[in-house]
Amino acid sequence: MTQKLPQVGDEVEYAPGRLAVVTDIRKGVPYLRRSGIGEWPVRDPAGLTVKRTRAQRIADGDPW
Repeated sequence: MTQKLPQVGDEVEYAPGRLAVVTDIRKGVPYLRRSGIGEWPVRDPAGLTVKRTRAQRIADGDPW
């Protein structure tokens, strides 16, 4: 099974127990945002695990 690549709006795990939201994808590089940390580029996009898609977050009523 291949891993689903994250899309803008998806919630991802970027380190064990650490969640953030994909805010942009620039030249193939995902950018993440986490409350209180700001936005940063991902060094290893293959290391991201999608926990909830944008659609799932919207259905759960999560704010952007």
